[in-house]
Amino acid sequence: MLQDARAISGTGYGAEPESEPLSEFIDLDRILAAARRQWRIVAAFAILGGLLGLAYVVTAIPQYTSSADLLIDSGGSNRIVDEISASAGVLQDEPTILSQVELLKSERIGLSVVDRLKLADNAAFMAPGVSVLTQAKQTLRRLVDVPGWFRSEDDAATDEPDKRQLALGVLGGGLEVTRVARTFVLDIAYTSPDKDLAAKIAQTYAEAYLADQLDSKYEATRRASGWLQQRIEELRDKSLQSDLAVQKFRADHGLITADGRLVSDQQLQELNTQLTQAQAEVATAKARYDRITSLVESGDTNAVVNDALASSVINALRTKYLDTAKREGELERNLGPNHIQVIRLKGEMNEYRNQMFGELSRIAGSYQNDYQVAQARETSVRSSVEAATGVSAGNNETQVQLRELEREAETYRNLYQTFLQRYQEAVQQQSFPVTEARIISGAQPASFPSKPRRNLALAIAIVLGGAVGAGLGAFREFRDRFFRTGDQVRDELGMEFLGLAPMLKNEDQGRRSKRASEATAKNPRIISDERPITRYALNNPMSSFAETLRSAKIASDLTIDQHRSRIIGIVSALPSEGKSTIAANMAQLLMSQGSKTILIDGDIRNPGLTRSLAPHGEIGIVEGVLNEKPLSEIVMMDAQTKLAFVPAVVQHRVPHTAELLASHGMSSILAEATSSFDYVLIDLPPLAPVVDVRAIAPRIDAFVLVVEWGHTARRMVRSALAANPMVADKCIGVILNKVDSEKMKLYREFGSSEYYFSRYSSYYHEVDKRA
Repeated sequence: MLQDARAISGTGYGAEPESEPLSEFIDLDRILAAARRQWRIVAAFAILGGLLGLAYVVTAIPQYTSSADLLIDSGGSNRIVDEISASAGVLQDEPTILSQVELLKSERIGLSVVDRLKLADNAAFMAPGVSVLTQAKQTLRRLVDVPGWFRSEDDAATDEPDKRQLALGVLGGGLEVTRVARTFVLDIAYTSPDKDLAAKIAQTYAEAYLADQLDSKYEATRRASGWLQQRIEELRDKSLQSDLAVQKFRADHGLITADGRLVSDQQLQELNTQLTQAQAEVATAKARYDRITSLVESGDTNAVVNDALASSVINALRTKYLDTAKREGELERNLGPNHIQVIRLKGEMNEYRNQMFGELSRIAGSYQNDYQVAQARETSVRSSVEAATGVSAGNNETQVQLRELEREAETYRNLYQTFLQRYQEAVQQQSFPVTEARIISGAQPASFPSKPRRNLALAIAIVLGGAVGAGLGAFREFRDRFFRTGDQVRDELGMEFLGLAPMLKNEDQGRRSKRASEATAKNPRIISDERPITRYALNNPMSSFAETLRSAKIASDLTIDQHRSRIIGIVSALPSEGKSTIAANMAQLLMSQGSKTILIDGDIRNPGLTRSLAPHGEIGIVEGVLNEKPLSEIVMMDAQTKLAFVPAVVQHRVPHTAELLASHGMSSILAEATSSFDYVLIDLPPLAPVVDVRAIAPRIDAFVLVVEWGHTARRMVRSALAANPMVADKCIGVILNKVDSEKMKLYREFGSSEYYFSRYSSYYHEVDKRA
């Protein structure tokens, strides 16, 4: 019943129908809500990043960049140059181009530039101005160089490197060589505070590369020429020896050739051709003979063969046969089949038929002779082929060795010709050195500094600062472990969310009016507390705070049987979450609605509600339980609302409070209260520190859990409820207390009840009715 009531009891502020599960992987509404909450941190870090970027831009030394473009030619228009380049391999593939980039960055080219421009003796080049940021880096590097702290000046002088190497190190710091897109053009750029020096260095790099290419090609061709000349002599001797070995092997084994082929192989090929022709002739003759034989055996006069059509005798007999058959047909229709003329004509037709098939038999005999001749010829040619095959097989075994010798001779011959050609090319190239590269764009002094790019530097600094702020904000969001919205209550605890109770001002807290003091002096059992925090719902019945308490009342009405009094426990997970304030205001609200209500302070160890409402009380719940006093002797009455209140007057510490709440005396007090009041509200101790609530839980009809907004960890609440399963099972909902209304605006996500607060805020009025 309790679980069913939870599903329908959300009639107060903060309740909404159960939403469908989120199907999107990224919840943009939550991201935007988090951005609204953390924008100040992001903005602060973005401003900080902008200030750091501005400091860098102001203190940075302007740098000028000049560049020269170098084309690595993949082929020239000069025929001689093309041939020579082909011998050395044209630069066409990407790895080769990238290799040239690394060559330009090499120590060899760098030292050549240093020597050409005498950079080692250029004081301005060797000691350029540095920015504040660079100085900070250098200082930090010296600070972390612990071995350098103990190094003497003599050791430093001994370890000082060569001036050329120092100049090379400075030179490499400003050089940048890049390939232009997918072309064969390399861009050589150099950056320096001196724009004229930057242009000279870039141009000198290009010239030094060309000179290095020419020197390397000359040296390579010179070394190749000497090696090729020696190798050519060896290959010439090898080629002559291999050719002589081939000719000697042919003569020793009688391998006679004609047009480059063995005579036996040529004869075998011709015999194979004749055998194929003979086999075709046999097949043709057999086909003709079988056809005419089948015609003669069938006796069909309508059958036709080529030789029969060519025979004048058969054609004449066939013509007579057809004429006689025509006349026989006409007479048979006119005179009948038994007429003498019809019988005579049929006899003539039989005679013509016999004569035609006689002639066909003669032709068949001729075909048989042709077939036998073709078979004899095939047999003869086959015998010749078999004889030639035997001779060729013997020669083939010998030719295996011959072909091996021929391949070896051909290999040496080709190598000799190739090396001879390369030698001639190398000799020519040595006298006419060329390079595949040329300068297509010379370096010029820059008109504007390339570094720092002020706008870009500021933008990057601001973006990086904002990114750091966003990361910190995301970390804060990730580390936010507290309850902020009703959706978190439902998702984390699986309980109904009853509403939000805003933070109440503590003005006049602890100060009692003179009139209240006089009233309590006359009658100690009278409550005359006029402080606003305990009467806020009474003084502001149209406020959102009061609406949340009404939501709790309706939830209890739907959960507990309406035909009897309702015992409601007000609990929290930790102390100081405001449960006593909620209990006092809810009791006052119920009384104002006409429901007889009694409020009991059940927090015997720390009776905060008693200190707030009845600090002058003399006896209370402890005396009622221990001394079995009736409810009428321990109850106090609010002078204004007639609210009944049972304080917890603690004269000394009670060590067994759990047993006291679970005792028979407590049951008697509750039974008496339920017989006289519609609602019994008990302000219970917090769940985490003590087990008092677990002891009295069987006697409570329903619990209202109060959680402090933005302060109580979700894990703490889950642990407290897990340790008190009966409380969790009877809990009708959760109230988020002490809500900061200004901060709450930042946690309103689209679609949530908090998001639409501005639409129904007109229903709430925070008007204080204090006298």
